[in-house]
Amino acid sequence: MACGGGGEDVDKSGNVIDGPVFIKNKFAQVFVTLIYFEYPMVWASVFVDFVPNLVKGSGVIDMFCRVLNALDDELISLDYPRSGEDVAVAGRVKDAMRQQCIAQIVRAWYEILNMYKNSDAELCTTVLECMRRYISWIDIGLIANDAFVPLLFEFILIEGLPEQLRGAGAGCVLAIVAKRMESASKLSLLRSLQINRVFGLVAGDVDSELVSKIGVLLTGFASEALECSKRLEAEEMKVVATELLDEVLPSVFYVMQNCEMDATFNIVQFLSGYVSTLKTRTPLKEKQVVHVQQILEVIHVRICYDPDYRENLSIPDKIGIEEEERMIEYRKDLFVLLRSVSRVAPDITQMFITNLFAGALQTSSDRNVEEVEAALSIFYALGEYLNEEAVRNGNGLVRELLPMLLAARFPCRSNRLVALVYLETITRYVKFVQDNDQCTTLVLAAFLDERGIHHPNINVSQRASYLFMRVVKMMKAQLVPYIGKILQSLQDRVAQFTQLDWKSRDMKNSGSEDGSHIFEAIGLLIGMKDVPQEKQAEYLQSLLIPLCSQVQGLLSNANMQNQEESYAKIANIQQLIMAINALSKGFSERLVTASRPAIGSMFKETLDVLLQILVAFPKVDPLRSKVTSFIHRMVEVLGAAVFPYLPRALEQLLADCEPKEMVGLLVLLNQLICKFNVLMRDILEKIFPVIASRVFDVLLTREIPSGPGSNNEENRELQELQKTLYTFLHVITTHDLSSAFLTSEGKNYLKSIMPLLLHNCCYHKDITVRKSCVQIFIRLIKDWCAGAQEEEKVPGFRNFIVETFAPSCCLYSVLDKSFEFRDANTLVLFGEIVVAQKIMYEKLGDEFLVHFVMKGFQTAHCPQNLAEEYCQKLQGSDVKALKSFYQSLIEDLRRQQNGTFVFK
Repeated sequence: MACGGGGEDVDKSGNVIDGPVFIKNKFAQVFVTLIYFEYPMVWASVFVDFVPNLVKGSGVIDMFCRVLNALDDELISLDYPRSGEDVAVAGRVKDAMRQQCIAQIVRAWYEILNMYKNSDAELCTTVLECMRRYISWIDIGLIANDAFVPLLFEFILIEGLPEQLRGAGAGCVLAIVAKRMESASKLSLLRSLQINRVFGLVAGDVDSELVSKIGVLLTGFASEALECSKRLEAEEMKVVATELLDEVLPSVFYVMQNCEMDATFNIVQFLSGYVSTLKTRTPLKEKQVVHVQQILEVIHVRICYDPDYRENLSIPDKIGIEEEERMIEYRKDLFVLLRSVSRVAPDITQMFITNLFAGALQTSSDRNVEEVEAALSIFYALGEYLNEEAVRNGNGLVRELLPMLLAARFPCRSNRLVALVYLETITRYVKFVQDNDQCTTLVLAAFLDERGIHHPNINVSQRASYLFMRVVKMMKAQLVPYIGKILQSLQDRVAQFTQLDWKSRDMKNSGSEDGSHIFEAIGLLIGMKDVPQEKQAEYLQSLLIPLCSQVQGLLSNANMQNQEESYAKIANIQQLIMAINALSKGFSERLVTASRPAIGSMFKETLDVLLQILVAFPKVDPLRSKVTSFIHRMVEVLGAAVFPYLPRALEQLLADCEPKEMVGLLVLLNQLICKFNVLMRDILEKIFPVIASRVFDVLLTREIPSGPGSNNEENRELQELQKTLYTFLHVITTHDLSSAFLTSEGKNYLKSIMPLLLHNCCYHKDITVRKSCVQIFIRLIKDWCAGAQEEEKVPGFRNFIVETFAPSCCLYSVLDKSFEFRDANTLVLFGEIVVAQKIMYEKLGDEFLVHFVMKGFQTAHCPQNLAEEYCQKLQGSDVKALKSFYQSLIEDLRRQQNGTFVFK
């Protein structure tokens, strides 16, 4: 294809140059496609032919810039992912342009800019923006010289020129600054630019495009100067680089504080790099101290919320939530920077935060909400990096500021964000209060008055309740003298639960989170043995009686209300159960059963009341779940004293129990068995057949699908039920309760249990489930396999173990190539399988050994000598040696079968 004279063809046609923008852009893309395939091999003169035609006017110049821009977009720029082929072509094109025409193109740019600088600002802007793209890979000497650099600064500095043109000039200077080169050369280049000429420009309108572009230029210059100071070895060069950096930094900090930065510039990355250079320069010089102070000010300014979002954040609405999430993420890196600064200059950091606090405390209105919130957030963030000892001992800043914080009543404390960070900060530093009793009353006041639990914003009030509960956990021994005062302060919040109007449509004010945390805090306080017994009983009775009365009131005529009333009752009962449950968390079994049984009696009466819920609302899953949770608590609190209530409780929980509800019941039974062991035998033997009937009816009548599309709620419920069932069977067998399987009704389910367990020993995808099932068999073998002369406890079980379990689980399943020895969990499972063989030999002797070796090993084509060695290892006493040998035996058999020997 002969394409010579391409530039003349473009000019003569006139149609493309004078056509609409999208036609010109499409022409440029087609032109670049030809360059991609034909330059320089076929169409070697493409640029050489185009450049002379630039004298024909702005239309041709504009078209030439569009072609160069398209070439950068489509092929050269590294801002886009490129294939290996594209990278190779880009290298070919750039090499040819460097050798052939780039000097002519740069000369043309210079001449065009000089010719049109006073007459066509838009064209000059177009040329500069095109030129900026190419500076990174052309010979820097073509641009960074005595002719071009003054021209670029002329564009930047002349006030009458359009901002877009001045910004384009700054973009080209930035490209020069960012050009990759050896550090000494870069330092010389930076020095020659005399960048201080543009410092005055950043003091203009901070919202203008020019100030933003100048800001990016200065920060880019500062970044390069910083890199030079780090990389150069010669001391005199380091001094020059540091001087350049010191000169530009004040303007950079000003920009960072006052202007919207270009998204491509990472403020934190640059500041972190600068701070890291100060680690080896102690003590800091006067200028460096100033710079550190300015960095802290940048952090403070940058973490401030925009006042425009104040109302959105106070509610918060969707916009406010999005802004808060954005700021939380944005602040993370800035707080890491704060940590670095505090390590390099701890005294300066402490002084800065102290001054911030002083300013926040002196503000007389809520107009500085965002600055107060930022000051508190900085103090809070600093605590994340202090160890417990530093907080407890009141490391400098803590000892000075925390008492001020505790006593503070900011005018803007009604603001949600200020109130929240205020309470979070107190909680973070509460370990200091533990060793400073004089602060205890201040902490209590902060949480109990309108700054905390009584804050008018419900979001703050609820969070305050949770944080107060955490504080009580840490300080409860110190708070005993204040229990009366605390209960008095919380009386109105407690009353929300003891005087609920179930007909009320406003369920918000009783906030369940608020209530449960308040009651947990109260329980932690009054449940201590340090509280006198009479007072403890009085406190507890004053809470439990109204709560239980409220439950009984709601239960009366439970079935005689409309649906809306029923929902309201159910919601209120849930909250009441949660409150009682939370209250009980502060009481220990030893206290309520041994030293103060009267307290235990109160909880028994409460349990009696709450069990009535299962009768009144037998099919309301949320209530069943809450009552079950309370029974869990009573098992821990009342211990064996809970036994008289279990038959009734379990009977009600079993009634109309759906499969998904069965999971909660099985978890409760697991807790009971682990807590009481064989004491559960009678209860378990009675209810096991009912449980087995319900569970197996579900699990044996449907297969749980796997693969794409199977991860739905129904399948997840079935998987959870299956996994919980295996845990339940494991808990039964490992707590000497396998007799539950042998009752007259329980035996009916062995035919279902054994195949299910066997299958999951061999093939379940969850290795922990497989291990549990193997352990179940180990315990059953120990329990049910008596000597050969004794009568079998379970007829047929012995043969099942010898003929089915042993070969399927202990041989065929491990021969399967899916059994991965390199996996740690699988190795643990393998260890249990080896233990199972050892137990089978101890209990079944030669009956097991002969069948396993003669039939199993023969089917697997095991060599006679290895079979004999296995018998010797099995009969020995070293289980570890048996495991090692058996693993090597299985791996040998796998190699022998070449991975094709699989038993299903």
